[in-house]
Amino acid sequence: MTELTSAELRKALRQEQLVAILRGPDPGAVVRAGRVLVECGVRILEISLSSTDALISLEELANALAGSDAVLGAGTVIAPGDAARSRDAGAAFAVTPALGPGVHESVELGVPVLAGALTPTEVLAAYQAGASAVKVFPAGLFGPNYFRDLSAPFPDVPLVAVGGVAATQVRAYLDAGALAVGVASPLLGDAPAGGNLDALRSRASVFLSHVRPAHA
Repeated sequence: MTELTSAELRKALRQEQLVAILRGPDPGAVVRAGRVLVECGVRILEISLSSTDALISLEELANALAGSDAVLGAGTVIAPGDAARSRDAGAAFAVTPALGPGVHESVELGVPVLAGALTPTEVLAAYQAGASAVKVFPAGLFGPNYFRDLSAPFPDVPLVAVGGVAATQVRAYLDAGALAVGVASPLLGDAPAGGNLDALRSRASVFLSHVRPAHA
């Protein structure tokens, strides 16, 4: 996959406003689900390292998407070495659930990173640590209005809502100040485990209909 700068990742998030999070027990199904999402118009994908043989899926999907305008990242980047292994497998960005070695290693490697945080203190710490954007997780704990409250003291910090975001809530999060939303099971369903890809196509269409008018 094409290497990204932090500015380029933020631009992609601002433009696409939807990140599909793939996590599952079947590496082949994860790749197939990713390809279907890109065909449907979802351009930013994340494969969680908590998936079975995640690096194999990451490399295979990166190769499949080479030359496309899709952006592929690695999620659940936590342990030392995760960021480097993910980059080598083809990830253009990293995502973490919290502050820790995954954030610091990504920054040191020059890999754009969405660093997980929840409280104002954590949001500030993540941004000061070099995060390209801050993944507010789990977003569903406080809901869309929380992003409006966070945006007031942190107007320059790009925030991404992840965790418990339903299709019908996407617009509310975006209007409240989220740069984008990240969605796993509400979008993917059972597709990463070999489930119905036609159902995945239908859910992708619904989610895309709730982002900015460019996708309507």
